[in-house]
Amino acid sequence: MVKYDVLEKALEEAKLKLEDIDLVSFSNSPGLAPCLKVGMEFGKEISKKLKCKLIPVNHCLAHLSIGELVTGAKDPVFLYASGANTQIIAYEGGRYRVFGETLDMGTGNFIDNFARYLGLGFPGGPKISDLSKKGKYIELPYVVKGMDISVSGILTNLKQKYDKGVKKEDLCYSLQETVFAMLMEVSERAMAHCDKKELLYGGGVCCNDRLQEMGEIMCKERKGKCFIPERSLLVDNGLMIAWQGYLERESNKKIDFDPRLRTDDIDVTWK
Repeated sequence: MVKYDVLEKALEEAKLKLEDIDLVSFSNSPGLAPCLKVGMEFGKEISKKLKCKLIPVNHCLAHLSIGELVTGAKDPVFLYASGANTQIIAYEGGRYRVFGETLDMGTGNFIDNFARYLGLGFPGGPKISDLSKKGKYIELPYVVKGMDISVSGILTNLKQKYDKGVKKEDLCYSLQETVFAMLMEVSERAMAHCDKKELLYGGGVCCNDRLQEMGEIMCKERKGKCFIPERSLLVDNGLMIAWQGYLERESNKKIDFDPRLRTDDIDVTWK
């Protein structure tokens, strides 16, 4: 089966045997229940075989923790932008608090949706980025509501403009300049509100060169620092789940399967 092939390949690359493993962690939330259950059941199978501890992990927090580990960020505001998620997060009062988020679509899903409409296929982010380098700015709706953003109306506007013959290069450029500026606005406001000098990126959307450039410019102007992990650790990866499980190894968390758990639902016991 595929899951055993993946496990064998991982062990081979790590130069380990299954018996060397003394802790198993799996992504417990948030996400699609059928997908998460596959990982949970496989994790249970391995932990039972090895008689070792099994740790349920919040996927969003794992992005943050691996970013802190590899970049050395100490107390950042976290810009988490992926397919389904877009949140501005910071640690305050024993939890990672969400200071702003999308009101409708995740930034990645928004970009991929428009890319499919243009006939670019999936994943659309890299192709949108490439086309944007040949475009010029056209005004789009700019939708920041307090600390939150909304992108569904922008998506409709982009599609309408494309149907009217506006060049896709101009639309891709304008998409990035507008929506990434929205993300920068709420990220900067969170840094000011929380009195923090660090911004840490996480999630696949943060692989975008222009978004990285904007974060570095904004942080430099604030006399702060923008921390950006390498791309293999920005996208979903097994290392972040393993590391988060290791951080929580002393906890006695029950495996209470709930795919709806948010970033700010989790008590932080490891800091």
